[in-house]
Amino acid sequence: MSEEAADPWVVSDRQQERIRFRRRRTLNRAAIATISTVVVIMLIGYAVVSAPGWDRVHEVYFNWSDVKRTFPDIGEAFVLNIKLFMVTEVAVLVLALVVAIVRVLPSPALAPVKLIAIVYTDVFRGTPTLLVVILVGFGMPALQLQGTPASPFWLGVIALTLSYGAYVAEVIRAGIQSVHPSQWASARSLGMSYLTTLRRVILPQALRRVGPPLLNDFVSLQKDTALVSVIGLVEALRRAQEYSSRDFIFTPIVVAAGFFIVATIPLARLTDWLSLRASRREGAGA
Repeated sequence: MSEEAADPWVVSDRQQERIRFRRRRTLNRAAIATISTVVVIMLIGYAVVSAPGWDRVHEVYFNWSDVKRTFPDIGEAFVLNIKLFMVTEVAVLVLALVVAIVRVLPSPALAPVKLIAIVYTDVFRGTPTLLVVILVGFGMPALQLQGTPASPFWLGVIALTLSYGAYVAEVIRAGIQSVHPSQWASARSLGMSYLTTLRRVILPQALRRVGPPLLNDFVSLQKDTALVSVIGLVEALRRAQEYSSRDFIFTPIVVAAGFFIVATIPLARLTDWLSLRASRREGAGA
């Protein structure tokens, strides 16, 4: 082996200059973004603090002693919101997947089921979630049907599942329909049945495409768990309202909002990361 062949690869002077330029450009952009962000935040903060009614707003909404006093109880109640979200999320995925599949199946024998699926999505997408929670929470127990849950927790799960299942079903159905028809034709030409093609070929591609919008729906679901407070479930918002009504303060409401913000930020950042990764993949494949 010759001596030249054994030498490691050396970065050329032109390439080193490119690397230094990109590094300087990245640092300049980060510095400009940091300075502009700090300036904007300071201006907004100054405008709020210098407002004529700021002292009263600070006393009622941002009282530190009220924060320390109410934080433990509201945090304990917020655990119920997390449980409600985790259970409802699974139920929504199952219901939405069934509805989406029913709507794309071409079998004419399933026409009545498809009609029910269409009516379901139209009705529950057009009805505000708060009304669904009230109707299910107070209407379902009034039916006195055998096996009907009486627990506000499970009534809240049912209401949120019915409402969000309609939205998520349409997202999944859009993902299924976005898969190119050649994928169906290729799988069927290999001898796969319609359902096998759907399960092994179409759904994996469809769910990967609709990942970011699905996470957006779940971010909204996480916030809307507060709506079940109207049927008597003592979660974070209801506990904060109890403090607010008793002491005539709004700091507990701000504390409850802080819990929801902290809980939704990880999902929001994950959604952004998935969207960015998907756009990069599409750009690389173009």
